[in-house]
Amino acid sequence: MREISTVTRCSGCGSDTSDDTDSCHACGQPLSTRETPSPSTRAPLRLSRLSVTRDVLEEFTLTGDRIAIGREDGDLTFPNDSYVSPVHAMLSRRNGELFLRDLGARNGTWLFIDAPYRLQDGDTILVGSQILRFRRLGYPAPHPPEADQTRRLGSLVPGADVARLEQIRSDGSARDAVHLSAGRGVKIGREFGDWIFPYDKTMSGKHAEIRNEDLEFIALDDGSRNGVAVAVRGERPVKAGQRMLIGDQTLRVESL
Repeated sequence: MREISTVTRCSGCGSDTSDDTDSCHACGQPLSTRETPSPSTRAPLRLSRLSVTRDVLEEFTLTGDRIAIGREDGDLTFPNDSYVSPVHAMLSRRNGELFLRDLGARNGTWLFIDAPYRLQDGDTILVGSQILRFRRLGYPAPHPPEADQTRRLGSLVPGADVARLEQIRSDGSARDAVHLSAGRGVKIGREFGDWIFPYDKTMSGKHAEIRNEDLEFIALDDGSRNGVAVAVRGERPVKAGQRMLIGDQTLRVESL
């Protein structure tokens, strides 16, 4: 087990930073102006690093109310993971709860869902190795009546499209997409479903579902092996037992 337990609090911004650095990781203030936090803030936070089969590879015990994670700087670093940004994410504890925040990481910070998740416009979800972006669409304006009452031909489609899911490439551009309309959801998998990715070996045969509930769209894990994750926007609460993806590192919160 790797133990990281010595932290001090920056008197300038209040961030907790490990004593193996010369300045605050958040504001850059020199170490000499920091204050040591009270013992009440030192209750240990236990994290495990997991393999692809969810075996525990390494355990970490950390203290402090704010814990920075990165490739180069932070209280917990992964110097050999090129997918991790130099300063990637922050864990904060308040009133007995744990919160996760992305710090502008190039590859984002992901939290695996353990319950149905209501999608918001602009959310991105990770299904296998596919990054899918959810977009809300406006309702199309009704067509004005035409003088000629002859009916037009057209493809038979569901009702008005109200949202879409886009497959996102590594350069941020969209490739394929599926449209979501009233009463229509989509099932995603490697072998079964409405949207199939047979080339993605990290995806389960049946992996995820986007369910339509009164024009709200809910992401669910469909019993997959690797889970479904949502990119963190702002700050998200994290529960004991929940997994995070930071770079190529899967971390599980063992205790708060």
